[in-house]
Amino acid sequence: MFTDPNSIDPLPKVWDENTRIGDMLKGKRGLVVGVANGDSIAFGCAAKLRAFGADIALTYLNDKARPHVEPLARQIDATLVLPLDVTQPGQMQAVFDHIRAVWGSLDFVIHSIAYAPRDDLHGRIVDCSQPGFLQAMQVSCHSFIEMAHHAENLMNPGGALITMSYYGADKVVHNYNMMGPVKAALQSTVRYMAKELGERNIRVYAVSPGPLRTRAASGIAHFDELIDMAVTRTPGHRLVDIAEVGRAVAFLVGGGASGMTGDVIYVDAGLHNMA
Repeated sequence: MFTDPNSIDPLPKVWDENTRIGDMLKGKRGLVVGVANGDSIAFGCAAKLRAFGADIALTYLNDKARPHVEPLARQIDATLVLPLDVTQPGQMQAVFDHIRAVWGSLDFVIHSIAYAPRDDLHGRIVDCSQPGFLQAMQVSCHSFIEMAHHAENLMNPGGALITMSYYGADKVVHNYNMMGPVKAALQSTVRYMAKELGERNIRVYAVSPGPLRTRAASGIAHFDELIDMAVTRTPGHRLVDIAEVGRAVAFLVGGGASGMTGDVIYVDAGLHNMA
């Protein structure tokens, strides 16, 4: 069990159904996209947001993923559990239509999905295929733009749109390959959307965690080398966990971050500061 929101929770347990951290986000409602299993960054976010009092809608990718996501949704008492494959026409519209019908409004959207075809991801950028690059951009970047488009008119004043990036958007990271330019585009998108949506009092952020052992990360070649590099180079010689990412996201969703927008927030134990 955990009671201290500043503690580092052991993985994979980031939620205890008998314990609430507090009511910092009580009354807020939000959509979290990208939960695949209990090790997902998206689940770390959903669990912490729920622990702080927010009501949560979760999505699952397809029927294969549904049995893995539904128990997690029950664990955190998610209000809605909906299918969403961003490559399938009409599914995103259906998600937001359902949210409009049930809740009527939103306070936050957490976008934590990325994809690149394995052959393109494992090869050099100069060798990647056009279809592979376009698919990576659609799933990893443009889907966030689509979510913002659908969410804009549902957002309560002070709402937040948050996506997940990585240090490889800023610096060349060995084996990150084509996802570097894709995440760089995502971070630029955050800045432009923050400018466009600021007049609606909607804030936009990218959160940049350090390397984590998630299903998505397992597709990166020689991922263990990235893990070892992070442990070696971070000031505390450690990795972050999904609960720490979740607490940072809860801060951004809450009123404490009202004076911030368009930023990339690093939750990587200081890795990005190290030469």
